[in-house]
Order: sequence, then C-alpha cells, then structure tokens
Amino acid sequence: VPLSPPWLWSRLSNAPGALGQPSFLRITHPFHPLFGREYEFVICRLNWGEERAYYRDEEGNLVCIPAHWTNVIPPDPVVELSGGRSWFRVADLLALVKLLRTLEIEEEGA
Repeated sequence: VPLSPPWLWSRLSNAPGALGQPSFLRITHPFHPLFGREYEFVICRLNWGEERAYYRDEEGNLVCIPAHWTNVIPPDPVVELSGGRSWFRVADLLALVKLLRTLEIEEEGA
C-alpha cells in the first residue's frame, strides 16, 4: 500500500499554528472505540511498515495509532468518492493479488 508523501504533512489543518498552539488529531476510523475523540498530536512517523500518528492520551501517555485511522492523513479520494459503496481500493486489491501469487508459488514448491 503506498504511503502518503511527507510533503502532505506540512499542509494539514491540524499542524501547529504560528503562535505555537497545540495541534490535535481526531480518530476517524468508524469502528475504533475512540472514534471522534481528539487528542494532542505529537508526530507522524513511519514505523512497522506504516505511517503511525503519535498523540498524548488523557493521562499524558504517548500513544500511537495507524495514521490513516486519524485526520492526520487526508482521506483516500477513492474512498471518499465511492461514498461507502467500494470496500477495497485498487492498490489494496493489487497488493492482495501479489501476496496470493507469492503464497501460491511457495505452496507449489512445498
């Protein structure tokens, strides 16, 4: 799955303001138990093969979550335009085909 280019991060509406106000991230994944909640945004980093958004929870602990589950990364245009009618993105389906072909080759060799 292609990752968002870092230049997107500098244009986000939740970036710190000129006066140094704290920035916030909102959890946007509809099935996450913290859906809709906002937290102090710390940083976005590439960890464990995906972009992770770090934030401070209510107790001040540093917590991370996949960045695409938040408002830190702009929504995928395909997902937005499909209006919930498309369950998969083309890039995800192509990655699945590649994985299945790899597994098929390994199975044939066993």
